[in-house]
Amino acid sequence: MSPQVARWLEHIRTLAGVIGPRGSTTEGERRGSAYCHDVLAQLGLNPRQEPFQSARSIYYPHLIAALTMLAAYLLYPLGGRATAAIAALLSLAALASDLLELSFRDNPLRRRIPKGPSQNVVALIPPQEEHRQDLILIGHVDSHRTPLIFRSPRWVAAYTLFTTVAFIAFLAQTLLFLLGAATRWAWVWPAAAPGAVCALLLLALCLQADRTPFSPGANDNASGAGLVLALAEALRDSPLRHTRVWAVCTGCEEVQHYGAADFFARHRAEFRRPVALVFEMLGCDGPAWLVREGIVIPFRADPRLVALAEELARAHLEWGAFPARISGGNTEMADALRAGVPAITLMGIGRRGEKPYWHRIDDTPDKMNPAVMERAWAFAWAFVQALDGRAENTP
Repeated sequence: MSPQVARWLEHIRTLAGVIGPRGSTTEGERRGSAYCHDVLAQLGLNPRQEPFQSARSIYYPHLIAALTMLAAYLLYPLGGRATAAIAALLSLAALASDLLELSFRDNPLRRRIPKGPSQNVVALIPPQEEHRQDLILIGHVDSHRTPLIFRSPRWVAAYTLFTTVAFIAFLAQTLLFLLGAATRWAWVWPAAAPGAVCALLLLALCLQADRTPFSPGANDNASGAGLVLALAEALRDSPLRHTRVWAVCTGCEEVQHYGAADFFARHRAEFRRPVALVFEMLGCDGPAWLVREGIVIPFRADPRLVALAEELARAHLEWGAFPARISGGNTEMADALRAGVPAITLMGIGRRGEKPYWHRIDDTPDKMNPAVMERAWAFAWAFVQALDGRAENTP
């Protein structure tokens, strides 16, 4: 095992083994962030913790949306055109707010959920020569709960299908109720029943999820935060020529990326020709690079970064790197793209879309695969060096 991967594995063992579960806004997450801060401070990089307020649960907004859709269905037939119109407006508000939530934008649902304190840990590594561009390395510290929908690949596939079906059913309910408010056709209410069924299922899934323990989060995502720390050490010892590096260990990724959103909002104006490289679940499989991700709302990696990933993979077949897509989740690539920063995610996903130990109670440090980690390290290090090389001829 190379010294770099040994150090990376040490970070994973501390975060997921010694500290353990790191739920968003919890004491575990705070301790994980403190560890990242201490590591970067010991490297002499003068890190800082940047506090922010975050949602405590990713499921609360969708629970409220489900309750609103269900209430609209029950209200629709009670009082003629008036309640039909109110039901249509409630359905429209719930659908629009849920879509905004899935695209990481402010919406009424966010204003009605409990919040708590969290923090990002940020350190800068200056270049050896002229500063021509910025590279943001991102890995999140927090870990997810362990709901039924992530218990096995079949459950994940069923959940991914359900999210699509539920969106269609909610859209249909909204359109039907708008039509019914105008026409009062009798068949509209029974035709909207699938929306109510999906709302009940979504309500049950959210309630079950928020009553489960947090994952130890070794692969997801002590592997990502640990890689940021290991790369920071290597880049401290061998700085890039023209690229200033931001080492960012974010909080609250698992509750719709409040940490990454805060980081980009706080620092976007400071960047020069920025690029973001996001690390997710790189301890057990892959490496892959994400071409596209999203739940209903798609986000696509920057084409130039995709081309660079393809070029590196062709030149190093021994890494086994390949392109991938995910349709049941998002990485912090989405936050960089929303901020206008070209971005790509390196992720340890399987060739058939497997996400090892994703949001599971058995996501522990003993599952890490050093051979996989060696390939992921080589890919990430080559990516960083290639990006710096491209700045060589950029004034």
